Order: sequence, then C-alpha cells, then structure tokens
Amino acid sequence: MAGVWVFKNNGVMQLVENPRFDYVEGKCSSKRKVLVHLPTGQVVSSYKSLDQILQNLGWERYYSGDPDLYQFHKPSSIDLISLPKDFNKFSSVYMYDIVVKNPNLFHVKDM
Repeated sequence: MAGVWVFKNNGVMQLVENPRFDYVEGKCSSKRKVLVHLPTGQVVSSYKSLDQILQNLGWERYYSGDPDLYQFHKPSSIDLISLPKDFNKFSSVYMYDIVVKNPNLFHVKDM
C-alpha cells in the first residue's frame, strides 16, 4: 500500500494512494507540473525543446552514461542533468533539478 496519509479537518487520517494528486478540501485534484523557461515564457513540452534551450545555455548532450537516460553536462562545471528517456516520466523531481542547476532561468509551475 503506497501513498500519502492526509489529515482531514475533523482529525481523521485518510490514505491518498495516488501521489500524483493533491488532496484539497476532501477532494482529489490533479495538479500537473510544467517546466517554464523564464526568458521566453515557453513551457517545455518535449525533450526536443528542452535540448534546444539547454544547448543555448551551454549544456551539451552526454552520451557516455546510462543508455536509459537522457543526459546533459556543462563543460564549465561538474553538473550533470539526468532525465528518463520517456518524456511522460519527466516529473517535478527532474524539473527542480534543472531549476537548481540553472538559477533564474527556469520555474516549475502548477497547471
């Protein structure tokens, strides 16, 4: 049994089994996260668009790592961005990794 335990207003706990949903006022509501490139306001909707943005910022594709990952490295640093090959698995964890490694250039937003 996986999920998140949530306290209701009446003090009763309830297990919310789908962690991709937020529990608000007794209802589960989906809040999809998106990665936004701040200078252009563009929502990153594919690895093709992300690849173009990251390359313009000095990141290069890294092919020597795990073949199941889509990776980028910046020659001027030790940073490595590792993403799942399947864009459908591109979650907020990966988005925040990009935000941290590119300060003031990306933002994670609820849709």
